[in-house]
Amino acid sequence: MGQQEKIATSLPVEVTDAVGASLAGVDAELARRYPGDPGTRQPVHTVYVPADAFDAATLRSWGDQALAALDEHAPDAASLARVLALPDELAAPVYERVRAKLTREPVEDLRVDFEDGYGPRPDDEEDEAAARAARLVHEAYANGTAAPYTGIRMKCLEEAVRDRSIRTLDIFLSGLMAAGGLPAGLVLTLPKVTYAEQVTAMARLAGEFEKAHGLEAGRIGFEIQIETSQAILAADGTATVARMIDAAGGRATGLHYGTFDYSACVGVSAAHQSSDHPAADHAKAVMQVAAAGTGVRVSDGSTNVLPVGPTAQVHDAWRLHYGLTRRALARAYYQGWDMHPGHLPTRYAAVYAFYREGLEPAAARLAAYVARSGGAVMDEPATAKALSGHLLRGLDCGALDDDEVTGLTGLTRADLEGFRDPRRAS
Repeated sequence: MGQQEKIATSLPVEVTDAVGASLAGVDAELARRYPGDPGTRQPVHTVYVPADAFDAATLRSWGDQALAALDEHAPDAASLARVLALPDELAAPVYERVRAKLTREPVEDLRVDFEDGYGPRPDDEEDEAAARAARLVHEAYANGTAAPYTGIRMKCLEEAVRDRSIRTLDIFLSGLMAAGGLPAGLVLTLPKVTYAEQVTAMARLAGEFEKAHGLEAGRIGFEIQIETSQAILAADGTATVARMIDAAGGRATGLHYGTFDYSACVGVSAAHQSSDHPAADHAKAVMQVAAAGTGVRVSDGSTNVLPVGPTAQVHDAWRLHYGLTRRALARAYYQGWDMHPGHLPTRYAAVYAFYREGLEPAAARLAAYVARSGGAVMDEPATAKALSGHLLRGLDCGALDDDEVTGLTGLTRADLEGFRDPRRAS
């Protein structure tokens, strides 16, 4: 044993207590505003289906159409690998998992659309469609055929359609309650938000509905769709989107980027409206920073180039969609929109390739961190959290299996989830 050090201090406990008291308000504010990621599964995409086209067979139809597209345009692993330039070692695992996913769970997040995809309709027609959507969503959850996350996109809360929007929301939620209650995977999307006050109004609607049905306060959350420049930058130069998150009063679950409405708002010509345009990158970067630590997740937008027509044309569209999805994943946008069944093969191919490429490096770094054995990279707790997050997202979507992750890391899923706690020792 070496010489024991003499410990000396100079600050009296009163000083420490006074500093703690002075920062108590900050501590409370940090806990309220930045609770961290909720730790729940985040879907890799959202699929929008017009309310009049939605029926009990929608999800299976999308999966079957996606499988048919693979059969016609990439009938085996080698052919899909050639189209997407997948490495040889990934070709078979990715292809097999894509087909299995399209068979088992083709859509992770479904939104029955009463906005742009549906358009203006007579009131009685939209009333009927909202009630029908509630019945079909309830039945899907009851019989186990629902997507893990399902809900509606209502119209916005601007004056021209405000009453219609509120009525559709009310009919849909009331229908679910009458059928047995709100499903655990319920998601609501508020589009074309421009002012934080519109978010406050949506939060009020949710709260009033909860009171009317005796639901727990805060039970109903919603996504905020970012489709206007004013949602990013206010007239006074401040970041509107940050105020929107606060205005939701803890109910905001996501920020969804609307590629084409936002692009048009800032004057991008139709030929250049894309999720990789610099204007899109700027908007999403502001959204990402505003949402960081709040528990609100950011979703990328979509491509409107559909994989239809001759094989060469489908392959071009697949390469575009695959590249945009991989680009978004690298930028930590782990969710996007898919507009056509033909997008599903490349959505899952991109997601699975991303997580499988990162499996062994992430597992090795995390195992070394846990063992404190060092290595070529010196990792810190924040990086360990990111490494475990990569593995958990891969497990959630089906890119990775529990056994292979545990085999490479020596860690269970519960161990991986433990890294989400920032208090875990370094």
